[in-house]
Amino acid sequence: MKNMTVQKQQQGFTLIELMIVVAIIGILAAVAIPAYQDYVARAQMSEAMVLADGLKTAVAENYAQDGACPASGASGIPTSTNVNGKYVASVETAGTGTAAGGCTITATMRGAGLVSTGIVGATLTLTMTNATGALTWACTSTAAQKYVPKACTGA
Repeated sequence: MKNMTVQKQQQGFTLIELMIVVAIIGILAAVAIPAYQDYVARAQMSEAMVLADGLKTAVAENYAQDGACPASGASGIPTSTNVNGKYVASVETAGTGTAAGGCTITATMRGAGLVSTGIVGATLTLTMTNATGALTWACTSTAAQKYVPKACTGA
């Protein structure tokens, strides 16, 4: 009789190997999902920055000509509800014009639904200053700093 050695080939993964893979995927997901949600909220807040930026020229022109800050719907400025986007409910201009500036442009995020939970109803405000004789804009926001676009350095 011949000595037969039967070799058993591996047929798949063991249970412990599969459990380790599932644990690794779970850990990666626990880190990646919150980071992605913050990224989405920051991208949505950037829409507020873009829409507010679009009114800076009109507000500055009105201030230069009249020395006053135009309200939404007056002096060629669209009404606050006419300037909106997918995530931004309205963009309003206001303020009291002084020699130092004082005009504001405020973008308000929409309520729950499309907007990320961290920025629901948050505002992004651009405030015009004329302290040095040149118009500059400072940016502030009621949203957490991690959601504010990098262009909004004053938040």
